[in-house]
Amino acid sequence: MIDRFAPRSGPLDRRQVLVRMAAVLGATGWPHAHAASREPSSAAAASQVGAANAAECIIPSKAGGGFELTCFIARDGLQLVRKHEPPLESTYLPGGIGAMAYQRMVSNAIGGDSTVVAFSSGSLLNLAQGRFGPPGEPVRWLAALGADYGLIAVHRDSPLRSMADLLAAIRDDLRQVVFGAGGTVGSQDWVKAALIVRAAGLDHKAMRFVSFEGGGDALAALSGGHIKVFTGDAAEAMLALNDGAALRPLAVLSEHRLPGIWSRTPTAQEQGVDLVWRTVRGLYTGGQVSAEAVARWRAALAEMLGHPAYPAIRDRYGLFEFSLTGPKLEQFVEKSLEDYRALAEDLRLQRWLLR
Repeated sequence: MIDRFAPRSGPLDRRQVLVRMAAVLGATGWPHAHAASREPSSAAAASQVGAANAAECIIPSKAGGGFELTCFIARDGLQLVRKHEPPLESTYLPGGIGAMAYQRMVSNAIGGDSTVVAFSSGSLLNLAQGRFGPPGEPVRWLAALGADYGLIAVHRDSPLRSMADLLAAIRDDLRQVVFGAGGTVGSQDWVKAALIVRAAGLDHKAMRFVSFEGGGDALAALSGGHIKVFTGDAAEAMLALNDGAALRPLAVLSEHRLPGIWSRTPTAQEQGVDLVWRTVRGLYTGGQVSAEAVARWRAALAEMLGHPAYPAIRDRYGLFEFSLTGPKLEQFVEKSLEDYRALAEDLRLQRWLLR
């Protein structure tokens, strides 16, 4: 489905939000999840970190994207410091690019002391705009596990070989340059595309953007030639490349060139496009979770982040150093929400006022 930008016309009331959320979540195919998924546990199902039953990490998207690798990092990393406990289990819960999982957690429909959910900077951007639906009891932010960076990529057979080529193609015929990524209008991947169109001197309202429920589906669409430009993140693209995806990176959205497989890929800034996008990835749990369980989670994750073997796990999944827990993470989240509200205002995104 191609989502078109809708200029802001004023705040939406609660009923309008629920109607629109129902349409979005219905379009994702919920409740049919990835074949490897299982239903999240109920609030009463599991008790705490260290219980005999495995704790679970909810992946709020389909397989293959950044939320998935966040849970995988947590699974592998926690085994460093909790070797005698069952590995963290993963549960796929797609719907609204994180909205379904967030609302079910804050409403206590799922979760409990042994359930965590993957989040990213994109989650915070959506939250800042009110896109996660009616407010509930605030969630508890547990830890930031690492940082990713935006990536602009095309099919490996594409005639576009640089950001200059992409900007020229946009100026020549914007409607022929179909962007796509794991997110809808207003998501972080949509914002990247909008800012690129702006850099070309055109109005981002006219661009074409195809929404997917996760970066894995978007990268598959790029390999299949169904979209022209992928505006996702480097880590999810690295996983796709390792699986043989037919993509060519044009730019990384970092201040400096990234190491490893991206060392030959120039930054957007090197190519004259002043665009940097860092995606922080981490975990949260429900607001109703006990203080004791939150403390246990934070202690375990802080121990994991400080373990000498943790950087190797983080690197294996394509993330870079960015570790926060406790009050510092909460301060980071609040500052991010403030910054993203300003960005949404600048892009004239629809305000979702819930009452």
